[in-house]
Formats: sequence, C-alpha cells, structure tokens
Amino acid sequence: MIRRVAAVVALLTLVLVAVPLVLTPVYALRTIHPVSTLMLADHFGFRPMQRDWVAIDDIAPVMVYSVIMSEDGQFCRHDGIDWGEVRAVVEEALAGEETRGASTIPMQTVKNLFLWGGRSYVRKAVEAPLALYLDLVLSKRRIMEIYLNVVEWDTGIYGVEAAAQHYFSRSAGNLTARQAALLAVTLPNPVERNPANPGRGLNRLADRVQRMAGASGDYVGCVKPAGAG
Repeated sequence: MIRRVAAVVALLTLVLVAVPLVLTPVYALRTIHPVSTLMLADHFGFRPMQRDWVAIDDIAPVMVYSVIMSEDGQFCRHDGIDWGEVRAVVEEALAGEETRGASTIPMQTVKNLFLWGGRSYVRKAVEAPLALYLDLVLSKRRIMEIYLNVVEWDTGIYGVEAAAQHYFSRSAGNLTARQAALLAVTLPNPVERNPANPGRGLNRLADRVQRMAGASGDYVGCVKPAGAG
C-alpha cells in the first residue's frame, strides 16, 4: 500500500514538473494562446466563462505599464524572482512581523498556467523554479502578453480584453489611464474589488499606480515594442 501511494505521488510529481517544461517553449509561439488551470476547471465544470485573447500590441500601453507598476515594479530587471523582495519577506518573518507578498508576474503566470491557487508552501516551492525557467525561455513581452490574457479579473472573466468589456464596455486597446490603473489594482483581490465602482481605498491605490505608470520610463522598457521610445 505504501509503495503504491509513493508511486502515485512520484508520478504526479513527474507530471507536475514535465508539463511546464514541455509547454513553456511551445508557449513562445505567438500563435499559441495558453489557458489557465482555472479556465480549464470552469470549462470542464460547465461554468460560464469569458476570455478573448488579445495581442500585446493591441492592448493600451498604459494598461501594461499599470500592471507592472502595481504588481511587479522590478519586472524588467529580475530573472523571474525579485530577490530583494524575497529577502525583505524573510527578514519580516524572522522579526515576527506580518509578511507581504513577493510574487512576481512570472511567478503569477506559472501559477495560473500550471499550478493551483491558495496559500501553500508546496506550491511556492514549485512555483519559484518554474518562474526562473519561464523567464529564461520566454521574452518579457511574451510573459506579459500571456499573463494579461489568463489572469482572472472577476468570476469567469479571464484576460484584459474580457475585463475591459465587462467593467468599462470598451476594448483593452481603448482603456484610459484611469481605467487601466483601476483594473491593475483590482488584481490582488478581484473577488472584493470592483474597478467600475471603486471605493475610497481603491481610488487611492489607483491614484498611486496611475502616477507611477505615467512616469515609468525605462522601468517598463522590456515590454515596449522594438524601436519604441
């Protein structure tokens, strides 16, 4: 019995590692439109969902910049993991303080594509090396393109195009700077945050992200098209 359980665990671990290793290089192809594990769960659970893939060139640049400044300010400078943030979290934990998140966009992307939600040290242990691998294999623009097309903005609302239509009745390419900031600060908690009807706290967060996105400059250089200033 113990051997059988160990064999099953070993097989599941092998699959968990092998699938991302094989699919990540495939996802480098722009013609491939990856789906998330949550999207698959909704599909096979016959739950309503909406996702309209949109190329990064057809997303308002300020939307891309707002997500970077809100979710992962060092996105263009780290290798998949923000080691400075990791050290800060460890120091906070050792000091007995409440720790903040240190999840980067590559880490969130591999979680969405290959792993499961919720707080789990096991998932984090798998997520970190996969984020390094994703960042090594894919360009920053491609990682951002995939992330913006798989992240969930509301129950069954996946990707920035569906979110823009759902909340603001416009395409992702026509989002204003304010709408982009509101969508970006909704991501950490899309269940409780509504960018179309923001409260005082959400507006304060959006104010900050809108200012940062407007002055992002070289911080977002890795996601700008070749030749763009």
